[in-house]
Amino acid sequence: MPFEPSSSVLEALLSGCRTHKNINMGIEIADKLLSLDYLNSGIYIMLSNIYAEARRWDSVNYVRGLMRIRGLKKTPAYSLIEVGNQVYTFFAGDDSHPKWDDINQLLENMRLEVEACGYVPDTSCILRNVNEPMKVKLLWGHSERLAIAFGLLSTPYGSSIKITKNLRVCVDCHTVTKYISKIVKREIIVRDANRFHHFVNGECSCNDYW
Repeated sequence: MPFEPSSSVLEALLSGCRTHKNINMGIEIADKLLSLDYLNSGIYIMLSNIYAEARRWDSVNYVRGLMRIRGLKKTPAYSLIEVGNQVYTFFAGDDSHPKWDDINQLLENMRLEVEACGYVPDTSCILRNVNEPMKVKLLWGHSERLAIAFGLLSTPYGSSIKITKNLRVCVDCHTVTKYISKIVKREIIVRDANRFHHFVNGECSCNDYW
């Protein structure tokens, strides 16, 4: 670049590096960002995620240790959905909702259906050093999937489902939501930290770039 990139430009590049699994460039950009703002917890999280995708668990632990030393905390992921003039909040892995049994059963049915359509879980989205079955279980506990299942159970057939998520949608949830939109023949709109995603008949308006 003929000029020094701003933090917002570098953050966009960092997000792109993670999306396209450019590990080395991502680490370089994250280091540059931390030199500009070492109290930005989001950069630590992204760097930790990049290391995790490279299976560099010692580096993951080092970055998380730095966060603890500097008093920084990871923002919990949650998704919001409005049904009947009431807003419902779902956190990742949360089974406290009164309709949890129905939500869980619907998610299991959806899992079987999307797998029959060719879906293969992208467990690289789970940045914890656990076995593959546990990674798949954790994926299906992501907050937007819980919100989607609740929306399917609680809204009229054929109506749109609108969800807001406070963080970026992971690659696997993005893929699953495309499948679900086609299976249930519904438009699913997800507003994440980066943009709006309009899922219709197995496609997303972002063309898989976000």
